[in-house]
Amino acid sequence: MSDRPVRRVVTGHDERGRAVIASDGPARSVLVAAVPGTVFHEIWTTEGSPASLDDAPDAALGAFALEPPPHGSRIRVVDIPPDSVQAALSHDEAAAAFAEIGAPSAGTAEPGAPHPLMHRTETVDYGIVLEGEVWLVVDEGEVRLGPGDVVVQRGTNHAWSNRTDGVARMAFVLLAARR
Repeated sequence: MSDRPVRRVVTGHDERGRAVIASDGPARSVLVAAVPGTVFHEIWTTEGSPASLDDAPDAALGAFALEPPPHGSRIRVVDIPPDSVQAALSHDEAAAAFAEIGAPSAGTAEPGAPHPLMHRTETVDYGIVLEGEVWLVVDEGEVRLGPGDVVVQRGTNHAWSNRTDGVARMAFVLLAARR
């Protein structure tokens, strides 16, 4: 896990309708996943589009799910451990990891797959590398990414491979999609 907590600032409205800072502090929903070193910092979820602008309770709290709700969105920050931790996963351990994050059918890795955490979701994901470096691995290729690089991942089979000795941190905005 990165030594630095993820700060989350949420705006809202006061009783007069004026803009206020509703909260400012560390992400309140954090999941340390079955893959050692993988940490999900949940920031916000919308239930549909257009999203509601009401001052409802904290939209990041609640049951963890990899994908956003139908017609919704999700933003999270993920700490990705080195492959020395991830690549040692068995098929059963990888399947258990996806089940733990609410996506038991997302894992697609078969023997000989390019990475044990290959997966596919019905989402459009915007992934932004914040710290470290990762490789986006797909069925037929891979690309190295560093801080500031952005990936538009459109429902393809993929994995995130961290080939360094340190933790990489990425921000993801996930939008519900359909094939």
